[in-house]
Amino acid sequence: MTLTLAALCGFAFLAGFVDAVVGGGGLVQIPALFVLMPQLSPALLFGTNKFAAVWGTLSAALQYARRVPPIWHTVLPASAAALLFSFLGAHTVSAINPALLRPLILILLLSVLGYTLWKKDFGALHAPRLSRAQQLWIGLATGALIGFYDGFFGPGTGSFLIFAFVGLFGFSFLAASASAKAVNVVTNFAALAYFVSHGNVLYATALPMAACNVAGSLAGSRLALRRGSAFVRVLFIVVVGALIARFAYDIFSRG
Repeated sequence: MTLTLAALCGFAFLAGFVDAVVGGGGLVQIPALFVLMPQLSPALLFGTNKFAAVWGTLSAALQYARRVPPIWHTVLPASAAALLFSFLGAHTVSAINPALLRPLILILLLSVLGYTLWKKDFGALHAPRLSRAQQLWIGLATGALIGFYDGFFGPGTGSFLIFAFVGLFGFSFLAASASAKAVNVVTNFAALAYFVSHGNVLYATALPMAACNVAGSLAGSRLALRRGSAFVRVLFIVVVGALIARFAYDIFSRG
């Protein structure tokens, strides 16, 4: 068990690092939990993952807020809508099989990657293009749509948020990552409350993983702040590529 916990802590550090920069920490942490602790129920593994991850997300959000203050009149409406619609998405899971969305999400991710590679200056500069009122309403719509997706399905939420903040609002990749973290904190704590209330957290594993996730998150956010939007863009492309590979494997392996 000691070796297993040490390995999980290593994966938690890596997940926190990646998630702090561009999101996608679940790509690292969730598979590690399922592979190294196969005897546990999925609900307990997901709850343990969420407990370990949420503190890293919070620490990253605080790090970014000190250097890249979130644009609150955009972030707060998006967070409120994401919180409400993530609950609606979670309730919808019982009526519709989320796996049916995989081909559509794969197409969206391919489009995101293609557009980011094509537009070399995409997200290089922070140049908000919307009025304050437009940011409010588009923030609400963005939070509702991505929040519903997060509650209903989940993988890639952080990457979709970053792409939305860059593509729709004209944020730089660095500012978009900071804003995405602020929204993610709200939805992650809502999900954590559900898992905790249902007893689906293995605290003996989750607590040391949380400490390592925070350490990775601090390292990732500090490196992103030091290296700037160009670094965030490169890691964003890598993570979106990994998400595409995962969705393609899920679709074609079930063929």
